[in-house]
Amino acid sequence: MSKQQVSERRFIMLSLAPIVLLFLVFSILPIVIGTVLMFFDYSPLSSSVPFAGLKHIKELFADDLFFKSLRVTFVFVLVAIPVNIAVTLMIAAGINKIRGGFWKNSFRTMFFLPAIAPLAGSAVIWTTMFNADSGVVNMAFNLVGLDSINWLTDPSTALLSIVIMTLWADVGYNIVLFMAGLDSIPESLYEAAELDGASPWHVFWNITLPMLSRTMLFVFIMTSISYFQMFPQFQIMTKGGPLHETYVLALNIYDQAFTYMNMSYASAMAFVMLLIILVLTLIQMRIGRSQWEH
Repeated sequence: MSKQQVSERRFIMLSLAPIVLLFLVFSILPIVIGTVLMFFDYSPLSSSVPFAGLKHIKELFADDLFFKSLRVTFVFVLVAIPVNIAVTLMIAAGINKIRGGFWKNSFRTMFFLPAIAPLAGSAVIWTTMFNADSGVVNMAFNLVGLDSINWLTDPSTALLSIVIMTLWADVGYNIVLFMAGLDSIPESLYEAAELDGASPWHVFWNITLPMLSRTMLFVFIMTSISYFQMFPQFQIMTKGGPLHETYVLALNIYDQAFTYMNMSYASAMAFVMLLIILVLTLIQMRIGRSQWEH
């Protein structure tokens, strides 16, 4: 190995060392500590930490509220993610058709602005908008002759309200990612399809979607990880109510850890969430693998 190669490797290792160190301290270490913690009875209010074995895992399987929060989480994810991807892909494709650079960048910036705002602040604003008595949403409904809706206090609409707020706050990221993917598709493919007389639908289905497969996989995985861990809007807008219809797993973990000071039980829940996210990510990567190059 030449001196230049040794120098390059040393430079790469020194450059990556801070990133790896931060990843170990703030990602790997908390996972390890949380995993170990679920086998003990730990509480900040107690000086002793007795070994508990599989006690907390057994408690999970007997906890109806845990399964309720798990069900609500899956409902939220299964509704919000497909709608998010469909809407963001449609908007990205529409913006990408704009030829003027100024207007194209303006629309992209406009849709990305809500993603810059703190999620907690956006949740407070939407809580006010969804107010049953004085919210602007019901005011708009009344103007067109529709009855007011108890958006955040009705079990049938509370989760839908949070889905709407989440989509508004989050679509900007995926729009930017999809636009980057669309920009990478060779224009020659579209020109060839136009010469063959292909309809816009056939072009989208047979060229755009296959060429976006890698971008779609990345968007799907990152959105899934993010939505499984969603917490601020559920805590601020409904606090898990009404009747636990918006009581997601992240909120359950928070309550167990910081309201009831049951850190070990919360760690067991967090471990289950980790396993779910890991398994779903591996499945998505397996299904979404593509072999094309361009």
